[in-house]
Amino acid sequence: MADTKREIERKYASEDGRLPDLAGVAGVAAVLDQGLVHLDATYYDTADTRLAAASVTLRRRTGGSDAGWHLKLPVAPDVRDEIRAPLSDTVPGDLAGLVRSRVRGADLLPVVRLRSDRDVRHLVDADGRLLAEVSLDTVRADRLTGDGGTARWTEIEVELADDADPAFLDTVEQRLRAAGARPSASPSKLARALAETAPGHRRTGSGPGTRTDDGRPAPQARPGGPVTAGDHVLAYVRAQRDAIVELDPAVRRDLHDAVHGMRVATRRLRSALRSYAAVLDRAATDPVGGELKWLAGELGAVRDQEVLTDRLTAALDTLPGTVSTGPVRARLRGWSAERTEGSRGRLIAVLDGGRYLALLDALDALTGAPPLRKAASGRPEKVLAKAVRKEVRRLAARVERALALPPGQDRDLALHEARKQAKRARYAAEAAAPALGERAAALVAPAKSLQSLLGDHQDSVMAREALRELAGRAHAAGESAFAYGVLHEREEQRAREAEARLPRAWRAVEERAAL
Repeated sequence: MADTKREIERKYASEDGRLPDLAGVAGVAAVLDQGLVHLDATYYDTADTRLAAASVTLRRRTGGSDAGWHLKLPVAPDVRDEIRAPLSDTVPGDLAGLVRSRVRGADLLPVVRLRSDRDVRHLVDADGRLLAEVSLDTVRADRLTGDGGTARWTEIEVELADDADPAFLDTVEQRLRAAGARPSASPSKLARALAETAPGHRRTGSGPGTRTDDGRPAPQARPGGPVTAGDHVLAYVRAQRDAIVELDPAVRRDLHDAVHGMRVATRRLRSALRSYAAVLDRAATDPVGGELKWLAGELGAVRDQEVLTDRLTAALDTLPGTVSTGPVRARLRGWSAERTEGSRGRLIAVLDGGRYLALLDALDALTGAPPLRKAASGRPEKVLAKAVRKEVRRLAARVERALALPPGQDRDLALHEARKQAKRARYAAEAAAPALGERAAALVAPAKSLQSLLGDHQDSVMAREALRELAGRAHAAGESAFAYGVLHEREEQRAREAEARLPRAWRAVEERAAL
């Protein structure tokens, strides 16, 4: 994977084309002139600028100290991850993969060329440590597609140094504002270039958009919020679709919890399609739901093994040394590696495959032209509440059936089904909360607690199965299997404790289910 740098920066409009004196900024001992740098960057996007619409930029840049390909992914306001690759004539494969969930089958084309003269200053503290880099950029933008034109502007960019305190940016901003600079109305140079070089654009002032008195973009009129039951369900469905697309690069980069987050979004979306069948026609959504189930399974192959290994490792840590005799840890590590071998490569192949990309297209089609039923136009207080109550009734039936069974495999399977239904009830309440308010929101927490309790029980079932397998392997190799037996007994005890707490956890859900 290419190199990654966390970039924290702010941009400001420079009305007079000058960089204010920053020597008096608190904490700054010296302002070091780094000279003038000439930068030449070509930005790539689809013909309909899908990347720019998602605040993602992909460029090939020469000049400066970091010439090469740069992909910038938004993290938070003023924060982006910049992923770098060496110069080449074509878009590097690693970077192309990171934008595939947005680009799909479209071509990446050069859309804008930016040439900047960058006048650079380093702000350093008394120890000579870099605090931030401040530059005055004189920019020329040329649109490379269609009948676009050319734009010119000057802006100030302040980039925080690695490991510096983000609060320092506020200190610098105070000085810039006092000198007349104002926060840029565009989130990036590319966004401004696309706006100002668009065919028919009429330039007013120093940049696109109207500004408030403090120089920030003025609020734009927003369409009305969700009104009907269909509005609310579609808002939830679209949010989960967006989460899948946005988490795709993080999964490819193997970032912490990314696989789990994408799997949860997939499950939430599938659950919504099932729970709100009165709003969205299942004849159209069931095929999509089947593909979501497949994707969740592919994501789970990695995640489930991670969870199981962590559980067994933590349990092993609690055993005294006199019990965990023999190569128990080594066997556990080898068993886990064996089961996860190639799993990450398989997952990336899934994300690069036609089936996954077709699913993303199907989700776009579903949300773009939703198969609405008659109830979609109904009052959300009635339609959504009815759907949530239905899911809670199903949950009640599954919990009661499981608790009526004697301990054993049948009860374990029934409790697993109850766990899945607890998720559906929780997700249905989440989707309804914006419309139903506290009535639905109050159901989410106890449903989540019940789901977690049932999840711990299922994890115990899987852990015991794994321990029996490990014990068998140890015995066949002439090793002591005593530690596995001790852990197996402890897992049985955890399962019994979870089952004993189920009635109380279920009553908490019932108390909140009167919608």
